Amino acid sequence: MILKLDDPKLLGDAIAIVSEVVTEVRIKLQPEGMSIIAVDPANVALVIFKLPKESFSQYDAGSEVWGVNLDDLKKILKRAGVNSSVVFEEVEGKLQISIFDKVKRVFSLALIEVSSEDKEIPELNFGARIEMDAAGFAQAVEDAKIVADSCALSIVDGKFVVAGSGNLNSAKAEFSGEHLEIFGTGKSKYSLEYLMKFIKAGKISSRVVVNFSDDYPLRLDFPGERMGIGFVLAPRVEND
Repeated sequence: MILKLDDPKLLGDAIAIVSEVVTEVRIKLQPEGMSIIAVDPANVALVIFKLPKESFSQYDAGSEVWGVNLDDLKKILKRAGVNSSVVFEEVEGKLQISIFDKVKRVFSLALIEVSSEDKEIPELNFGARIEMDAAGFAQAVEDAKIVADSCALSIVDGKFVVAGSGNLNSAKAEFSGEHLEIFGTGKSKYSLEYLMKFIKAGKISSRVVVNFSDDYPLRLDFPGERMGIGFVLAPRVEND
């Protein structure tokens, strides 16, 4: 088994984003590519990461699984420069990571047993769908975080609305026009603590696809050119 990446920043950015949500994961290596599907410790959010084999300059893997600590992997990948290439090999029960630039540097990362069960991507039926600029969505989430700890997503009169409301203050962003696609209807509220982590995926994609329904889980997808990251988040249902 051997994998080679000529653009390690691609994987490094993704691992940094995923590690915001979950620390210990199973990285699956399948014939079609690398993937992570994991649920956070609070069982509130699910993260989906896929890096197809075409993103690697060499991909020789069958159906291996690496149990890794993402914080440790993230630190190693940060050591790779812009012009570096990185090779992954499993050697004597550990993950050997070789960084090639002016010199060859070799790290050995312990493979661990991850106690959580394998997760499947849930089948969800959404009533609302928006495809838009990821930076605009991130800005609206950041605005809401200033005044509240949760925000409501809704489609009202053909506009996509992101609104946060605290005890005294509020913030609202309305999106419409030719630069986004809006379908359906729906309204639901979600934790801004998690959304602030998710919007960091704007590093890998300039677009975001937002799916939700009334008091229903949210799915965000950031489709990059050479990989993709998605999230599913449970709604915040409050009793008045």
